[in-house]
Order: sequence, then structure tokens, then C-alpha cells
Amino acid sequence: TSTRSAEIGKFLCEHPLISKMSFTGSTEVGKKIMAMCASTVKKISLELGGNAPFLVFNSADVKQAVQGAMASKFRASGQTCVCANRILVQDGIYDEFIAEFTKKAKEQTVGDGLNEKTILGPVINQDQYERIIDFVADARDKGAKIITGGKEKKGKNSGFFIEPTIIADVKLSMRVAQEEIFGPVASIIKFKTEEEAIKIANSVDVGLAAYLYSQDLSQVWRVAERLQTGMVGINEGLISSVEAPFGGVKQSGFGREGSKYGMEDYVNMKYICMGNLKDLDRTS
Repeated sequence: TSTRSAEIGKFLCEHPLISKMSFTGSTEVGKKIMAMCASTVKKISLELGGNAPFLVFNSADVKQAVQGAMASKFRASGQTCVCANRILVQDGIYDEFIAEFTKKAKEQTVGDGLNEKTILGPVINQDQYERIIDFVADARDKGAKIITGGKEKKGKNSGFFIEPTIIADVKLSMRVAQEEIFGPVASIIKFKTEEEAIKIANSVDVGLAAYLYSQDLSQVWRVAERLQTGMVGINEGLISSVEAPFGGVKQSGFGREGSKYGMEDYVNMKYICMGNLKDLDRTS
């Protein structure tokens, strides 16, 4: 099917006997699937692209926030839809966070996934490898600081390995602040106020996951409720759980996986109204 995926996908989306489609993948492909399913008015679930903001406020426990950022950013070499993509750090702890984050990133071993000492493996293919290198070059050319990493680890002939990369002083005009990176590159944006952080976090057209670190409980609730995402991790970098509803808003799709809500996406509600029961034959 790898060479005929578009053909098979079209067949499934348009077949009248198939009443439900579920897709996990890019927003671009999700839109095409949605359009094809419209011909038979299918029920669909879409879990599409993410560009997760990771907000760290002045009141946060910095070491705890760095631990969460490491888990969220670098899991699977940064290649999951809920990986932290834009790390927003308040100005009061900005330098401290970068120093601790850089220290931990440099400890990550990059290499063969079959080696038990390896923490980060390669990115999926050459196209993605080159895309990530272009992201880093764009940020550097526009004035960002490459704190660590930013280049291949072993060269293209040995696999598509990229060092864990931290980019500081990122501006919103840079690609790493606008597009989903899907690789081991962390872009760090400085902010001054809570309002500014929320505005930046909500400035993209997708909304799958978000993360925030703060020891201020009122701030936690205030910010979490305003973030335009389907999921929010509070002082936690790993949020996926089979018991929890997984899904997004905006162009990250709709519907949920996991929990009872994920089951409900695969059933239809039916209303049955019965009248004049006294006239029914109750013997059969």
C-alpha cells in the first residue's frame, strides 16, 4: 500500500459501505480526506498537525520545567504531534532556563536506536532532515542564537541524525516559530507578560496540545482556559494517556481518541419514541 496510499485512501473515503473514517497525519492530507468523505457524508475523526506552545512563567520550578521540556521536545527525536514546538519563557527566568536546558540537551546521546545508550535516533527521511536544517539556517540568518547543535551528527551517509538543537532569541517571523518542526530542534521565545504569552501561543492556525509551567494556581487556571488547544499539560511534559481524550481544535482536527469520548466517536445516537404501548402485542 505504500505506493498506492492515495488511491486506497480515496476508495475508502468514497465507498458507501464505510460509515466512519479516522485519520492521524498532516493537516494538508486531513483536509483532502475531509473533502473526499463529504461525497458520502461520512462521520470522521481527524488528528492532524500540532505546533505546541510550552509556556514557562517566572513562578515555575525551573528544573522541573526543563525536565518537562526535555520529555516533551525530544521524545522520538521530536517527531510526535504533541512535541513542544515553541518554548515561551518569561524574562525573569529566561537565562536560567536556557542554561539548564542546554546542559540537559548536551547530555543526550545520538545514534543507533539499537544501542542501549542511545537516547535520540535519526529523523525519518532525507526530506525531513533537509527541512530541519533549513529551519535552523533560517533562524540563524534572521538573528537567532544557536546555543547548541544545529547540524547533522554523523552525516547523511550514516543516517539522518541531527544533534539536539536549542535556538534562543527566536522571533515570530522565523519558520521555527510558525511551522511544526517535527525534529530535535527547540525554539525559545522570550515574553514579558502573561497576556503576551497567550497571544503568541494562540497565534497559529492549529491547536493540538499546549504545556504550561507555573506555581501560581490562579494563573494555571486562567491561562489553561484561554489556550486554544484540545489538551493542556500543567507542570507535566507527557500528557498522553489511554484514559484521557486525545485531540485538538482549529486545524489540528476534531473528534477524540482514548477515553469514553473516543468510543463515542464510533457510534451514533439514535432516538426511539414509542407510543400507544397498550396496543402492542407483548407475547412475541
